[in-house]
Amino acid sequence: MDIFEKCHNYTIAKEAMAGGYYPYFIPLTENEGSEATFRGHRLIMCGSNNYLGLTTHPKVRQAAMDAISRFGTSCTGSRFLNGTLELHEQLEHELAEWSGKEAALVFSTGMQTNLGVISALVTREDVVILDKQDHASIVDGAKLAWGETKRFRHNDMADLERALSKVPSGKGMLIVVDGLYSMEGDIAPLPGIIALCKKYGARLMVDDAHAMGVLGGGHGTAAHFGVTQDTDLIMSTFSKSFASLGGFIAGDEPIVHYIKHHARALIFSASIPAPNAAAVLAALQVMREEPERIERVNANAAYVRRELRRLGFDIGASETPVVPIIIGDDMRTLFAWKVLFEAGVFVNPILAPAVPEGRQLLRTSYMATHTDEQLSRVLEIYERVGKQVGLI
Repeated sequence: MDIFEKCHNYTIAKEAMAGGYYPYFIPLTENEGSEATFRGHRLIMCGSNNYLGLTTHPKVRQAAMDAISRFGTSCTGSRFLNGTLELHEQLEHELAEWSGKEAALVFSTGMQTNLGVISALVTREDVVILDKQDHASIVDGAKLAWGETKRFRHNDMADLERALSKVPSGKGMLIVVDGLYSMEGDIAPLPGIIALCKKYGARLMVDDAHAMGVLGGGHGTAAHFGVTQDTDLIMSTFSKSFASLGGFIAGDEPIVHYIKHHARALIFSASIPAPNAAAVLAALQVMREEPERIERVNANAAYVRRELRRLGFDIGASETPVVPIIIGDDMRTLFAWKVLFEAGVFVNPILAPAVPEGRQLLRTSYMATHTDEQLSRVLEIYERVGKQVGLI
């Protein structure tokens, strides 16, 4: 059999393109934060992870440009060899402080952070235990690890205890969860998870990609619950609230030191360029100086959630700026996306297997920089489209 045969037989995406309902890889002409442009068509952006609106902040932009002037556009090497700058170490120091941990380590992307950390820590005699709605990067990190993988039902503490109780004595255990789940906007019950960690001798890693800059005064899910010291590892990305590209892990110094010398995704990948690191440092500064942005994004989200529920939309258990509109059917989800897009609102259609079958949804998300007028306009369009599609 020709290995390329599967490629020639893959036709569903091209059929969607021909039918005019293909919703992915949309080439935006401009993306100004709360608004975007596609072929001259202005859209209110309700599908971005730019929660604090910092991608266009003057301090963040200027920091990136200054770093290019000083360091150039690339480090041309891995952190392990010639690719570490003083800027990286300054960033790691500040990220550790922001996360409430002893040390931090910067990776080239959030995906590589999860791949590197999980595969470095989980060896043949270990077990990694994942929530069934964990991000794909966590699942792939577990696949790369030599240890066994177990899954538990989403946010179900009884099922997590079942999984823990079946691990043979003497095996190391790492539980990995999202802090803020990126599709449905609910939050991991860290106090309950930590209680089980203590009972069974497991360690906990929290992926705060979507929670950092949003929950806990911007410090993440552990800070939100007041359990930072009991959360062993905190991971996040730079491509959301930090307005850049990259990722990091934070924890006790000996653990971070071990990861630094064993994570293949770090050792065999080029380091993030200076402008990306400088942008994150500037974003951290803005978070400290403008805490009202964190308050504003949560206030905007609370307003939208309240209004969507009032209108009769199913938004699940969301309690964050990630607000799903749950539809439960592929074609109705794509149709609703297309009508919203044509009406001037950019959202993301999410189909199985990214969500469980029957939970197909429109992923909407909100920013500190959305104005009251923009949100009112978006809600008017949601109501009109919701009635047209039969969602309300």
